[in-house]
Amino acid sequence: MEKGYQEIWAECLALIQEKVIPEKFKTLFEPIRAVKFANNVLTIQVPTAYVYEKLEGDYIDILRFALRHVIGPKAKLEYAVIVERTKTEDPVTQTLSSDKKPKDGGNTVVFNQPKDTEVKNPFDHAPHRLQIDSNLNPSYTMENYIEGNCNRLARSAGMAIAQHPGGTAFNPFLIYGGSGLGKTHLAQAIGWEVKQCHPEKIVLYVPTHLFQTQFTEAVRRNELNNFLRFYYLIDVLILDDIQELAGKEGTQKTFFHIFNHLHQSGKQLVLTCDKAPAELEGLEDRLLSRFRWGLAAEVKMPDFETRKEIVTTKARKEGIDFSDEVIDYICQNVDNNIRELEGVMISLLAQSTFNKCELTLDTVQGLLGKMVKKQSEELSLEKIQQVVCEHFNIPEELLQAKTRKREVVQARQLAMYFSKNLTKYSLSYIGNQIGKKDHATVLYACKAISDLMDTDRKFKLQVEEIQRKLYCGN
Repeated sequence: MEKGYQEIWAECLALIQEKVIPEKFKTLFEPIRAVKFANNVLTIQVPTAYVYEKLEGDYIDILRFALRHVIGPKAKLEYAVIVERTKTEDPVTQTLSSDKKPKDGGNTVVFNQPKDTEVKNPFDHAPHRLQIDSNLNPSYTMENYIEGNCNRLARSAGMAIAQHPGGTAFNPFLIYGGSGLGKTHLAQAIGWEVKQCHPEKIVLYVPTHLFQTQFTEAVRRNELNNFLRFYYLIDVLILDDIQELAGKEGTQKTFFHIFNHLHQSGKQLVLTCDKAPAELEGLEDRLLSRFRWGLAAEVKMPDFETRKEIVTTKARKEGIDFSDEVIDYICQNVDNNIRELEGVMISLLAQSTFNKCELTLDTVQGLLGKMVKKQSEELSLEKIQQVVCEHFNIPEELLQAKTRKREVVQARQLAMYFSKNLTKYSLSYIGNQIGKKDHATVLYACKAISDLMDTDRKFKLQVEEIQRKLYCGN
């Protein structure tokens, strides 16, 4: 009995799963569905053109192996790329067929877009809901977004939004923090979760610079109404880097109308920004006031433990064999942001692969010194206590005294906070050196400082000032 296309693809998936790491298999291969098999050609349906490009760029050999093992040496593959779909309507697809052969005799996939699905400009006509691509990166999921003290509130709120988009008090949801701390990752992860929990919802991720370009083009072509109608269709709008709206009055005015329409219609807005709403400049007051309607959650620099989990997860995902001492060394010396941390990991992997060298501690120390700008003097607990006490104008010995004076307690807590986040020392060692306390007291002190920074902007600025003094002259 001849095999059906679903059975063929199931056998292929079983072979592919043995050769692909679980995270990649889940995000790239599990969403794929077989739709047809005829004349040795298997047609598979992939969720986005991005997934198609990843398959062709990184996994074509594995695909070819699986197909030829299950179907035979003449096996060929065709793709149907979904633009978007609902539960009740057929998918709009873009056909990608393997009808040209390269010199090595393999298959080259050629893009053939049917004329009836070709849309040169999404605002030429009011778009059909099926034709809106979410523009989400499959790598940015909740599963590989590492949770820590630096982002716990933001991640928890994001999960709540994904369950009930537009139905929580977190609308709009504004994620803010410095560059490279994972704001875009979290925002897109919310989008993916919404699509999983609510497949009928239309999710759209747009960088603000692209939104600005689309708006300018719509005005130039006298198609502003089409531009508005397009965005009114969206159920979950994710706008990245909203600080880039500053000074662009026309774009702000239009986004104000889009914001109002979506919010009043029970749609969800997720925004990212490099500053807290109170610190944004160049935006209209009426727009800023709307950003404060929901929840603004800060994503901070990851502490040592969170960095360690990020590195460990990244190493496992990429198949890098790092010893614990190497991981600790990386996390102690790369503490600016997550983007730099991941960049270092990629560079180390490349160095190991191309130079065929084992990533020992000595090797990593040599390579890391060329990639990361290090402070010339490593912070000591003594210097931290000295700078903190100078800031509060109190004698250093008071940090070791059993006093409950408010300014001394706060200075001691700050010294513990900086020691935990800016040095490699253990909690027990920090507590022993600062007031003869235990590790639980250090944890409590760090949480107390973090909570106060979240609620008191003046205190947060004070903490940032002390941190600048710590590195002054280093």
